[in-house]
Amino acid sequence: MPHSSTPAQYILILIDMVENQGHNRDQLLRGTTLADTGISGIGARVEAAEFNRLVTNALVLSGDPSLGLQLGMRLNLSAHALLGQAFMTCKNMKEVMGLFIKYYHLLAPALNLEFDIQPDRSTLTTRVRSEDLPIEFSYELIYAGILNTLRGLLNLDKIELRIELPYSAPGHVGKYFDLFGDDIQFDCAQGRVSFDSAMLEIPLPDSNPALRSLYEEECARLLADLEEKDSISEQSLRLLRKLEGQYPKMPQIASMLNLSSRTYRRRLERESLSYQRLLDQVRAEHATRHLQHTELPLSTIAYMVGFNDASNFRRAYARWTGSTPSEVRN
Repeated sequence: MPHSSTPAQYILILIDMVENQGHNRDQLLRGTTLADTGISGIGARVEAAEFNRLVTNALVLSGDPSLGLQLGMRLNLSAHALLGQAFMTCKNMKEVMGLFIKYYHLLAPALNLEFDIQPDRSTLTTRVRSEDLPIEFSYELIYAGILNTLRGLLNLDKIELRIELPYSAPGHVGKYFDLFGDDIQFDCAQGRVSFDSAMLEIPLPDSNPALRSLYEEECARLLADLEEKDSISEQSLRLLRKLEGQYPKMPQIASMLNLSSRTYRRRLERESLSYQRLLDQVRAEHATRHLQHTELPLSTIAYMVGFNDASNFRRAYARWTGSTPSEVRN
């Protein structure tokens, strides 16, 4: 995946939020290098570990479990920097979603997205990979941010979305309904946000094809800069996570990365890794998510991660993680 870092604008908004609640900046920045280095410069980015530490501090200081919703609702088009400006120059929402799917890693490197358009509804499937933050915070931030961005683009206060979340309803569930409306489901297999496909054809008032092209060129350059920092294992993990349920053979992944099998294997060996180890890591991630956040039968989960037999899956999962599926589910 692209180098894991977060736009500095998001950090500055979070700091402002927590300070406005009366909390001390030094306590908020404790355990990070931000107190010494600061955040400055257009296009500045902050390492994911720093962002995660900052969020953890903010959750403790504020004592507010709905902090993700609040932060997401502060993420407007300006907060998304260059990509937000590109959104505004699009012809309609269909073009916006096309740009978003191509360049969302500029905003959230730890995120995997898939967008499916059907005649009646369009669905954005989201997978969050950060294990250092509460899953509720991550999805609240993403979905509230999507809602607020749509409001800004369409100049509408009310936008009808269907929200599916891969965890149980939290104690502050009322705030979800206040923000998103009544069409919310919890304990789902995956996170999804969907809407009427007619929304894709809504024209945007500031459409400018020439300016959009310039913005997209710059987005492509920024994304390439981030991806240059990737190791071959990180690039492989990104592909495997996006291909959930398919789990291709090593030569296929090598081909996707424009490498021969021999070169691909050699570059992994330089990192003291093997393709099988990466594959097992991703299958363990996928299985763990289903075990923790769904009630799917073990045989179904086993099949979803490439096993025809539940007993073989149990042994493999214990080897991957050091825990049995029943221990993780309980």
